[in-house]
This record gives sequence, structure tokens and C-alpha cells, in this order.
Amino acid sequence: MAETWNKKEREKKKQQIKKQKEERRQERKEKTKESKSLDSMLAYLDENGNLSDTPPDPRKKEKVKLEDIQIGIPKMEDRINETNLHKGTITSFNESKGFGFIKDRMTQQDIFFHVNGLGEPVKVQNKVSFEIEKTPKGLSAVNVKLLR
Repeated sequence: MAETWNKKEREKKKQQIKKQKEERRQERKEKTKESKSLDSMLAYLDENGNLSDTPPDPRKKEKVKLEDIQIGIPKMEDRINETNLHKGTITSFNESKGFGFIKDRMTQQDIFFHVNGLGEPVKVQNKVSFEIEKTPKGLSAVNVKLLR
């Protein structure tokens, strides 16, 4: 049975594609052999935190104590001052419901307070001193006193 011209052309194209694939495979093998060295794969951080190909200067190395390393951001509750005496301004106060909020001067955080935690009657925009107490629902201001 005789092959048609179309069939011969398809066979030629298949052979060319196979040859091209084999050439590309050989090129990839050669490139991987060249770039397999460990030095070409390493990256270093310099003292400014930038990536570099050269190792950092060991004379600029700083020693860090393990205790000084802190992972993550401490929660706001953990950052309360040990003196626990804060100052702020009353931003809102609902006398009928008996609660309000104080904006802390240092942290600019709104802190809840209840009428039971007041030492004396207060109004909105009054400057007050207070202590912070941890409650199951979050931070709460207690011992709220007017500043004079």
C-alpha cells in the first residue's frame, strides 16, 4: 500500500517535534547541572534585612539574648501599666442605662465603665483618672474619679 503525500508530511512533522523536544530536554539537563551548586542556591540577609548573594560581615554581627525575643504582638490587656492608674476623657455616658466609655490618653482606646465603678457623678467631656480591670467581656474602668 502506498503512502500518500499528506501522511508523509505528518510523519515528518512528528519527527521534527520529537527532535525539538529531545533538544529542549538536553538543554534543561545541562542548565540544571550548571546551577546545582550550593553557593548558587544560597541567599543571605545583610544587617538591613535585604537579600544578598554575599555572606554578611561577621564583625557586624550582634548577639541577641533568647529572653529578648518576642514572637507576635502582645495583647492590649498584657500592655496595661503596672501602676494601673490611667487618665482619660469621658466620651459617652448614658445615665439612664448606667454605663459609658472613657478614651484613655495614652492608648487612645475606648474603655467601658459602669455606674458602680464611679466614685462621684460625671458628665461627658470630664477629665478622669481610673484603674483598668480585666473582665470576661474585656477591659473595664473602675475607681473612676474626676481630675481637678
